[in-house]
Amino acid sequence: MPAPGKTDAMLNTNQTAQATQVGEMLRMWRQRRRLSQLALACDADVSPRHLSFLETGRSRPSRQMLTHLAELLDIPPRDRNSLLLAAGFAPLHTETPLDNPKAADGRRAVEFLLTSHEPSPALAADRHWTLVAANRAVGLFLEGVAPELLVPPINVLRLSLHPQGLAPRIVDLGQWRRHALERLQKQIDASGDKELMALYTELEAYPCGPASDGRKPDDHGYGAIIVPLRVRSDEGVLSFLTTTTVFGTAVDLTFSELAIESFFPADDFTAEALRKRMPTED
Repeated sequence: MPAPGKTDAMLNTNQTAQATQVGEMLRMWRQRRRLSQLALACDADVSPRHLSFLETGRSRPSRQMLTHLAELLDIPPRDRNSLLLAAGFAPLHTETPLDNPKAADGRRAVEFLLTSHEPSPALAADRHWTLVAANRAVGLFLEGVAPELLVPPINVLRLSLHPQGLAPRIVDLGQWRRHALERLQKQIDASGDKELMALYTELEAYPCGPASDGRKPDDHGYGAIIVPLRVRSDEGVLSFLTTTTVFGTAVDLTFSELAIESFFPADDFTAEALRKRMPTED
């Protein structure tokens, strides 16, 4: 059994290492947000000296201070949990796997939103763009896709931009590809997620395909305001406007990170084609 003095020394060493790790994490997020120590200190209503001590591990932050700084730095919920755990505090957000019985009500909510969007396509994806759920109309986007791309886990962005995926059927693939990559880059800038970085590198290496179908982007009716998704099908070219929905009141990590991608018909021709593909019930 270690002597009391030795135990205290070990405890102090662990606390110092803990404070150093937390300080490094705070500094990383501050730099990612392109804030100086002075700017963050002013926003946090603390002295620059105190913030410097926190970042170098010379001072141990309280739970209240960590949550305050995390809010100011707009740290994603998952990373806030990591920050608190590194400091020896309980995480702020729970994380319930979708296959957990406790997530049943959340799953039903997602399924309700997706089904309600029929006959238009809609899907739900997690923070890494892994397909979680989809309604029946999404089958439109899966026609002609290589079977290996449909083996779970299915990555939605890979499925859309892969040369053996939806990409050959996308009109103005170059424009849609730029939109998808810019959106992914924004996620990376906000989170620093290494898995998303690897996905970006993979997608960027895919061939761009033809830049357009011969028409100027302005001819699509939406100009530079909205980038439509235009897909070739047996019925003709179907045009969609897309929206992203998140649960604004989710307190569980799994559901706070879910994104529901909804595809709305951008013209009467597309709306009619979708109705014929999936007649509504009387």
